[in-house]
Amino acid sequence: MFIKFIKKESGPARNATHNVAGGLAQNAGRNIAGGYTPTPFKKKGVSLETRRGYTIIETMISVSVFLVIVIYGMGSLLNANLIHQKSQDVRSIMDNLNFIMEDISRNLRTGYDYQCFSTGQPLSHPTIGSPRSCSSGWAIAFEISGGDTDTYDDQWAYYISNDGKIFKTTDGANNFIQLTPNEVVIDQISSFSVLGAKSPPSNTQQPLVLIKLIGSITTKNINTPFSLQTSVSQRLLDI
Repeated sequence: MFIKFIKKESGPARNATHNVAGGLAQNAGRNIAGGYTPTPFKKKGVSLETRRGYTIIETMISVSVFLVIVIYGMGSLLNANLIHQKSQDVRSIMDNLNFIMEDISRNLRTGYDYQCFSTGQPLSHPTIGSPRSCSSGWAIAFEISGGDTDTYDDQWAYYISNDGKIFKTTDGANNFIQLTPNEVVIDQISSFSVLGAKSPPSNTQQPLVLIKLIGSITTKNINTPFSLQTSVSQRLLDI
């Protein structure tokens, strides 16, 4: 004969066991029926919840503002580049004018027998002659250093044409070459002034030439005025 001993729990312990089991079963039933929603895990204040990003409209607005800024920036850059190119063109032409002025001054300084041509006096091989002064001439001829005083075939001359260009001749006014570029226009108020051109004893002043060039430079529809002036004294003593 077998005797089975069954340990019966006391009242409070049995009630606690029933309560725990019942609570777990009840919570499990709720989770299954209502869906399980886990509590977000947080670590040191950093949330792993999904963050809200940019919308398409916000992205389009940002891109549009950026494109407007780029377009305005490119316009300013292109305008600055255009101004720089125009400035470079004007500077190049001014360098050319300064070179022409230096060429005239250097050759006159080493030359002699200055002959000034006023309005109404033509410049040609037959009209080149003895030294002559004038207060405002449109052309000047002279004998170069080392030239032949017995002939006028080797005389040099510079003149300002009616269309505002400067021309030069080195063969006694037989052939001329244009010195100034087409962008330059010399005004008619420009002139060559010669003082003391005649030789002694009729004149005791050292020959002096005043050169005045006034005009404008037109490049890329921009007109830039200029004014150049210098004086040249004959190096060879003639007093």
